[in-house]
Amino acid sequence: MRRAWNCVCPTAWSCAVPTCRNSPRWCGRCGADAMLAFPAAVRIFVAVQPVDMRKQFNGLWSAVAEQLAEDPKSGAVFCFINRERTRLKLLYWDGTGVWVLAKRLEKGRFSWPTPSEARAKLALAPEALALLVGGVELKHGSLKPWYER
Repeated sequence: MRRAWNCVCPTAWSCAVPTCRNSPRWCGRCGADAMLAFPAAVRIFVAVQPVDMRKQFNGLWSAVAEQLAEDPKSGAVFCFINRERTRLKLLYWDGTGVWVLAKRLEKGRFSWPTPSEARAKLALAPEALALLVGGVELKHGSLKPWYER
């Protein structure tokens, strides 16, 4: 059953997108289907150090193996960012092939963990990744000023 739902979130979006609340991709925040929907059991690793965004499938694959010391075929999602924190790429093996997803911000920067000598990667929950990609400052739990509509 498909219906139109209005958003009741604090940003007052009026998105009234036809969707189904029983869908696993349902976003309770704005009423739209979520673009990134991973199962709760999937592991998500964020590369803390910036990566050259010219890298594609093979370059990101080797970055996972060498920099993060993880198996790219493990079924985990691996997140990379550029030095300016304006571009993001995700690498994901779904069992049949490799996905590379990319996002470029038109203004502002992604909230990203600060690099440290002790760690090369950080584990996140799928919900935290959705917030991070959606422009939410994870430290304070608020939308970035550039994100306000």
